[in-house]
Amino acid sequence: MESRFQHLFLMRTAALCVGCLLWAGAPLSLAQEADDEDELGQIISPDIERRTIKEEMIDSENFEFGAFYGLLGIEDFGTNDVVGVTMAYHITEDFFAEATYGMSRLQETSYELLSGGVQLLTDEERDLTYYNLSLGYNLFPGQIQISDKWAFNTRIYLIAGAGNTQFASKDYFTYNFGAGLRFFATDWVSFDLSMRDHVFTHELFGESKETHNLEGRIGLSLFF
Repeated sequence: MESRFQHLFLMRTAALCVGCLLWAGAPLSLAQEADDEDELGQIISPDIERRTIKEEMIDSENFEFGAFYGLLGIEDFGTNDVVGVTMAYHITEDFFAEATYGMSRLQETSYELLSGGVQLLTDEERDLTYYNLSLGYNLFPGQIQISDKWAFNTRIYLIAGAGNTQFASKDYFTYNFGAGLRFFATDWVSFDLSMRDHVFTHELFGESKETHNLEGRIGLSLFF
């Protein structure tokens, strides 16, 4: 009888100990699991501030509009002022297409000056206009360092194309080629210093003659 009582007492004591252990261990496991989740969250999900970027604020700057002034030397007609406008589209970072329209006024030839009154052209025929479409290639990008705080990008380019020149009441097919230096004051304003050769053939003096007509210009361009 006593042995049976002891056996029941031991069983109840063991069950009570197991229950106490389960009761004490459950909160510990939950607390440990919560700590692990917090540590994992700090590693995987850092606090990052997100910025909102508006697409319309990014300037692609593919289009260029400009104006220029320079000197145009027409063979046999002297060196004359020339003004004009340009419009360009930058196809890639290296290549661009440019359309140009220019105006000038021719001087008298040496023959007219020495002949004492002979006029080869009327006043209206001395007005010269030209237009052309050219393809340019940018090369040798560089930078001009003016001071520790002022540095400006530069780029040398080559250009060639074809178009039309009109004077003496006639149109002359013209091809042109040249080179220039572009100086970027900002990301949307540039200054351009270039030389062009306009080549065409005329018969004003009774025989066909190919002429090379050099033009030096300085221009201002805006990018959009």
